[in-house]
Amino acid sequence: MFGIAALKFTNEARRMAMGTIGRLTRTHFEQSVLHGVTLVDFDAPWCRPCRTQKPVIAELKKNYRGRAAVRRINIDENQDIAMHLGIQSIPTIILYKDGREMDRFIGVQNAGTLIRALKKLIDLPNRLK
Repeated sequence: MFGIAALKFTNEARRMAMGTIGRLTRTHFEQSVLHGVTLVDFDAPWCRPCRTQKPVIAELKKNYRGRAAVRRINIDENQDIAMHLGIQSIPTIILYKDGREMDRFIGVQNAGTLIRALKKLIDLPNRLK
């Protein structure tokens, strides 16, 4: 009994942690990338490289609040989105500006790489439409 309760708590804690970083659902995906700059990290809980990427994504979310949205989407829960976007490896990080995919990174990325990409998009004029 104790083992099952501990497992349930661990899974619940994981879900809550993902939610604090802005986990997306299929319903909200398209609306969430329509305006401004959005970084979306496609991952899965079982993915070891994704767990390595997680602290970088969390730090970006904190540092870019108000300038860029930083989100995570679990590909196990949103397989249709992953298939539609051609996600074949995780982590995959896609940067959007006003609904348009502007950059894509596959594999674990360091903070500097993602910061440079975000800054470039934030400084880009809003003439993309």
